Amino acid sequence: MMKRKSISAGKASLVLVLCQMISALDVPLDSKLLEELLQPPTITQQSPKDYIVDPRENIVIQCEAKGKPPPSFSWTRNGTHFDIDKDAQVTMKPNSGTLVINIMNGGKAEAYEGVYQCTARNERGAAISNNIVIRPSRSPLWTKEKLEPNQVREGDSLVLHCRPPVGLPPPIIFWMDNAFQRLPQSERVSQGLNGDLYFSNVQPEDTREDYICYARFNHTQTIQQKQPISVKVFSTKPVTERQPILLTPTGSTSTKVELRGNVLLLECIAAGLPTPVIRWIKEGGELPANRTFFENFKKTLKILDVSEADSGNYKCIARNILGSAHHVISVTVKAAPYWITAPRNLVLSPGEDGTLICRANGNPKPNISWLVNGVPIAIAPEDPSRKVDGDTIIFSHVQERSSAVYQCNASNEYGYLLANAFVNVLAEPPRILTPANKMYQVIADSPALLDCAYFGSPKPEIEWFKGVKGSILRGNEYVFHDNGTLEIPVAQKDSTGTYTCVARNELGKIQNEVHLEVKDPTMIIKQPEYKVIQRYGQVSFECIIKHDSTLFATVIWLKDNEELPDDERFLVGKDNLTIMNVTDKDDGTYTCIVNTTLDSVSASAVLTVVAAPPTPAIIYARPNPPFDLELTGQLERSVELSWIPGDENNSPITTFVIEYEDGLHEPGVWHYQTEVPGTQTTIQLKLSPYVNYSFRVIAVNEIGRSQPSEPSEQYLTKSANPDENPSNVQGIGSEPDNLVITWESLTGFQSNGPGLQYKVSWRQKDVDDEWTSVIVANVSKYIVSGTPTFVPYEIKVQALNDLGYAPEPSEVIGHSGEDLPMVAPGNVQVHVVNSTLAKVHWDPVPLKSVRGHLQGYKVYYWKVQSLSRRSRRHVEKKILTFRGNKTFGMLPGLEPYSSYKLNVRVVNGKGEGPASPDKVFKTPEGVPSSPSFLKITNPTLDSLTLEWGSPTHPNGVLISYILKFQPINNTHELGPLVEIRIPANESSLILKNLNYSTRYKFYFNAQTSVGSGSQITEEAVTVMDEAGILHPAVGAGKVQPLYPRIRNVTTAAAETYANISWEYEGPDHANFYVEYGVAGSKEDWKKEIVNGSRSFIVLKGLTPGTAYKVWVGAEGLSGFRSSEDVFETGPAMASRQVDIATQGWFIGLMCAVALLILILLIVCFIRRNKGGKYPVKEKEDAHADPEIQPMKEDDGTFGEYRSLESDAEDHKPLKKGSRTPSDRTVKKEDSDDSLVDYGEGVNGQFNEDGSFIGQYSGKKEKEPAEGNESSEAPSPVNAMNSFV
Repeated sequence: MMKRKSISAGKASLVLVLCQMISALDVPLDSKLLEELLQPPTITQQSPKDYIVDPRENIVIQCEAKGKPPPSFSWTRNGTHFDIDKDAQVTMKPNSGTLVINIMNGGKAEAYEGVYQCTARNERGAAISNNIVIRPSRSPLWTKEKLEPNQVREGDSLVLHCRPPVGLPPPIIFWMDNAFQRLPQSERVSQGLNGDLYFSNVQPEDTREDYICYARFNHTQTIQQKQPISVKVFSTKPVTERQPILLTPTGSTSTKVELRGNVLLLECIAAGLPTPVIRWIKEGGELPANRTFFENFKKTLKILDVSEADSGNYKCIARNILGSAHHVISVTVKAAPYWITAPRNLVLSPGEDGTLICRANGNPKPNISWLVNGVPIAIAPEDPSRKVDGDTIIFSHVQERSSAVYQCNASNEYGYLLANAFVNVLAEPPRILTPANKMYQVIADSPALLDCAYFGSPKPEIEWFKGVKGSILRGNEYVFHDNGTLEIPVAQKDSTGTYTCVARNELGKIQNEVHLEVKDPTMIIKQPEYKVIQRYGQVSFECIIKHDSTLFATVIWLKDNEELPDDERFLVGKDNLTIMNVTDKDDGTYTCIVNTTLDSVSASAVLTVVAAPPTPAIIYARPNPPFDLELTGQLERSVELSWIPGDENNSPITTFVIEYEDGLHEPGVWHYQTEVPGTQTTIQLKLSPYVNYSFRVIAVNEIGRSQPSEPSEQYLTKSANPDENPSNVQGIGSEPDNLVITWESLTGFQSNGPGLQYKVSWRQKDVDDEWTSVIVANVSKYIVSGTPTFVPYEIKVQALNDLGYAPEPSEVIGHSGEDLPMVAPGNVQVHVVNSTLAKVHWDPVPLKSVRGHLQGYKVYYWKVQSLSRRSRRHVEKKILTFRGNKTFGMLPGLEPYSSYKLNVRVVNGKGEGPASPDKVFKTPEGVPSSPSFLKITNPTLDSLTLEWGSPTHPNGVLISYILKFQPINNTHELGPLVEIRIPANESSLILKNLNYSTRYKFYFNAQTSVGSGSQITEEAVTVMDEAGILHPAVGAGKVQPLYPRIRNVTTAAAETYANISWEYEGPDHANFYVEYGVAGSKEDWKKEIVNGSRSFIVLKGLTPGTAYKVWVGAEGLSGFRSSEDVFETGPAMASRQVDIATQGWFIGLMCAVALLILILLIVCFIRRNKGGKYPVKEKEDAHADPEIQPMKEDDGTFGEYRSLESDAEDHKPLKKGSRTPSDRTVKKEDSDDSLVDYGEGVNGQFNEDGSFIGQYSGKKEKEPAEGNESSEAPSPVNAMNSFV
């Protein structure tokens, strides 16, 4: 299969295009060819559209054109034919259309003003020039006028008007004095764009009588002078300073229209004392970078190459210390027509098609009109091959008579564009432009390019042959370029010979022979080596070369990339360089360069000069690289490689490693091929097809590996069928109705030939007998659509290239896409194991209804209500996932004596199937939690009153309470234990017949039919005598403990954490501590410190399903702690999923946060209305209880309270003296929120244009300001900004 590609510009020396073509037919720039080909006229030179001429010189109106045959010329003037033969003053240059109007011999330029147009015509068509407007330049004199002296008060502004005469083109204005010296200009005195001289304020030194305005007319090289103007400045004391006012432009706004591509000039000149400074801005945007310049002391804004994007409002601001003034100039950028796509010449063969496209843009949008041979196309002769479609002319099946010149005119109110483009229909037999018997010489293994420059119409077909009677060249060894060039990518010695190029079309045939010689590459087989030489010794560098015997080689030596020193100590021999009597300056890098007419190679070595001779010793080093690699016995799948070993460097070579490079697929990447013993210098290498091999050899000794050798010559093996198929073939559906087949593509090395493709085959397993196949490009994925949902497919992918198929591939099984399961699990049964655990069973769904890979089952369960309270609460659904094809699962963590619902769903790779009907089950009673509280009141000599609350979690029907108590003596020894059973409906008890002045310890718990729950403990003391009983108004009836105590320690445990809370009675102290450990374990207990203002803690990192013991103590009270409590963490759950949005605590937390924000906003707004600052952090520090801290959301512990300002300051401590002082002045480091900072107070700042700049920012430069001096009502938006 032949390859065709466009040759690069560097390779195609003859493909130079005469004109820009739309068709595939190119006309080479060959002088002999151009002399013979017919061509419509083309305008090559013409005068400008607006042509201002010197009325004293002859008028030359240019019009040059080319064509074959040479065109004739004619002119129109003001739209009518201009007969130059009737005007003796007008002549036309020979072989040209250029007009010469003789003015110097009596003609008058004014008589020849008008609009001229040139037409160039031959038998193929007519081209026309632009409309050329001829106008003579004018430089009129100044009109006489009487100028009164200007008497001005010092400090006032002044304008000296120039008002030059109207000339063509407009004159250049400048101001000078009687001595022809330019008047100095500055920010105070400057010349405007209109030529007037502006004084922002006059000074006594401005008094003079020779202010003269000059107008220079460049076309006529004349200068006109205005009468001198007198200025006298009189002084008044004191001089009054004035704020700026604009001298030009006047008013507050003005407009300006400029054309696209022009230079935009905007001017603002202001009066004022002191002299104002001008600043420019663009409203709503930035001034364009790199195109904006300021002139005339920034009074003139200059923008180059303006475009529509530069339209907008430009504001100039004049400012001095007394104030500012501004003016807004509204700029509109219009556009004369400009090309988007200009029509291009079209060269066609008879019967071909083509198009002329004319696209232009402008503002307003230009109108497009077509002419043919200078005549509007609407009234031009009909051409059946031509069709006009707006800005496009379409040509179909053209003939030679279709040749013509077309003109496209794009115009709007700001100008026009005119372009000529010819259609040239040629019928020419083939011609070969490359010289016959041209000799080409190339180096082996490099590309060879054989030229065959040609022309013909229709475009000829090109064929190449080798030898006189050789067959046509085809195959991957050759590349055939569109310009006729034959490329041999890797020329070999057997590529030498004669090649014949044949060009043919329907009008004829021609051939040409060229010759190719392939030369051996030049090599340096013995390179110069690194040398260390003693000073004043002698050193020699070798450079032994090998080159083609038919080429002449030259050897050049360089030192440090420069010529050798002109010194007789340097001796250049045939194969070496010798340096005699070496000195220190000879130190450096020496390079041997070998040049032939076709190639060049080089090698370098470093010379180091040392003072003392080296110590004699055997130097062991890595071997030098092998050299002179040679390939012989080239076969399709093997080649023989031989080499010459390099120096062993005193350590024998043990191994040679052979590596290869695939220059066709992975140039520059070397791969391991094989290795041989160090005594072997030849090996037969196995090769793969369609690989451009290069080899290199690395020598290995005990010291290490040598540098790689120079690569061998390249060897391109022939193409073959692929030897292997893609790997990792898979079939997985991405949608319910498709099958995505993927594989790992072969590498270029594995392809064995060009045109690598894949044959993808599939059939439904156990359903289809025939395979469905498709051949795809070198990709790695194919999608089969319209498949049934989740069915197995047999899949295979086979590689193929231009030479054939790889071996039959193996089959793999894939599945089409999954869909959601269709059926819910049935026969759902629940077996309640105990009050907190249940086992659920279900029947598996049919595998066909799963419609995908079965991943498992999900059990959704939720508590409906507590049976003891009969009250419903917010449903919190929990999810357990059971992997695989399980038919049962355990539901842990249930609440006793509750009603639950559950359902089961099957899960595949697509998602969940429908839910089974809800199954209701109830958990049995359990033991209750401890009573919610136990209080002991009203102590007497022999009685105590007990009050309690029912358990928070009764976990069943309470049947009674159990009270146990025993006395405690002063040594904390316990007396006999007494037990009392109390009915469940009681909530208090008066315990009588107690000993006076005795401490008792009480144990209290509740019972259900299942058993007793956890107990709560308390201690109390009976009084010594009746005097010890406090009056109810004083003692409030509560037992005053004899010692500090911690009671009612309660625990609430989850899987990995537990919440511990307690009640404390006793003196204030710094901290509590909580100690806990695994029950029955010998491991040390852990200790957590808790702030003294808190009465709970969350213990984290606990082990699920483990019993723990815990007690609480108070620091500073030696030996004092609570009684021991036991709790157990919950078991680990399987894939538990809880929706946080349905959690009651989360909803309550969010409501509290919203309420807090609303309160803060109201407080901020009230404070702002009072006009003062509100240092939030100070007030919080002054009033907030430092021990009352909000709970952190992430871990349930208490974190530090931080004000908004302290957040912004990265938790820095409050600075000393940051309180608001008594005089209501706030320092810079205090609160940053005040109306003064926003510009609403008396110290608000403004921009130069008077706009407000006191905007809120993170960095402010502020002076101390009075806190209550704001005179304006604050904005709620500002209050919000202060808050956030």
